[in-house]
Amino acid sequence: MKRRTFLTALAAAAPAGYLLTTVDFNSDTTLNHTYNPKLPYDRVPSDWKGTPRLSNGLFQNLHHPFEASLAAVVKWKFSKNPQEEEKKTDKRRLEVHQMPNPLPSGKDQLIWLGHASYLMRLAGVTILTDPVWIDNWALKRHSKLPLVPDQLGKVDYILVSHDHRDHCDEATLRLLGKLMPQATILTGMNMSPLLKPWMPKNPIQEAGWFQSYDLKESLRITFVPTRHWSRRGLTDTNQRLWGGYFIESGDRSIYFMSDSGYDRHFKLIADTMGSPDYAIMGVGAFKPEWFMHPVHTSPMDAARAFMEMGGKHFIPMHFGTFDLSNEPLLEPLDWLKANPVAVDGRMIYPVVGRNLLA
Repeated sequence: MKRRTFLTALAAAAPAGYLLTTVDFNSDTTLNHTYNPKLPYDRVPSDWKGTPRLSNGLFQNLHHPFEASLAAVVKWKFSKNPQEEEKKTDKRRLEVHQMPNPLPSGKDQLIWLGHASYLMRLAGVTILTDPVWIDNWALKRHSKLPLVPDQLGKVDYILVSHDHRDHCDEATLRLLGKLMPQATILTGMNMSPLLKPWMPKNPIQEAGWFQSYDLKESLRITFVPTRHWSRRGLTDTNQRLWGGYFIESGDRSIYFMSDSGYDRHFKLIADTMGSPDYAIMGVGAFKPEWFMHPVHTSPMDAARAFMEMGGKHFIPMHFGTFDLSNEPLLEPLDWLKANPVAVDGRMIYPVVGRNLLA
């Protein structure tokens, strides 16, 4: 296999991993802070300076700098998975309910479409998060999509949390750009050059952490920190900002984590934005933990973060749809069902295609 093909295959096989980069992480750089001057800050931590960005242009996590290691990903991919046989024999899949068409009008909705993709309808506004709906060479769905895309109807906002392929799929976004060119893309800084060729008619807003988007409706969506990283090709590590979303309507608040390792930012978000009514937390793609924990929360870490945030309802995601790591597809849900006290009995059981709002 040619060297470039091998590295590209590793990138597909290890979407949460650390891959070869041309960036010298030991070079002399200074830490700066940045933001989008076109967007407001509504609420920020008391000592907030802006989104961390190195003088070489690369974005930075708040507390733990990202470091790339080809050796680590090679060690993982060429080590024996102790759960390999268990994964082969475990044929269980997520429960999927086909969604009605059209959706009931005038009712708030929070519908899981698999992995990190949700359809939300809040105060009459329709939102999609991280739509990855079409199989490609890197990702194959193990849970059926519960809707027909061209029957979805009007969508106001599409949230793209970062550039990794299990959250940002070119084929899906090209399709949505044709079906709903009026939808505004809400994303992180420096994502436009990636997204605009796929969705040339869609307006795009880029935010720094704790900045709120410019929305017409009585809805507030704020881009918030995660402990993660970004990469699309072989030489663009951390050139685009990653993050999650804090979504507020008149009577509900929803925290959408996206991808994140455990860190102090969860408590920081709650202290700044308030405790969320619904916390949508990633729980899958967490093994081997020595490799995954800086960038993905395990169900144990997600439960801990949820309790620190003081959320009312816990909704697990980022498991069961794509096979990204060593654990069986439904192991995160198994752990949460066996340990309900970890989230104080506040978990909403996740079913693809069903409205999860209590």
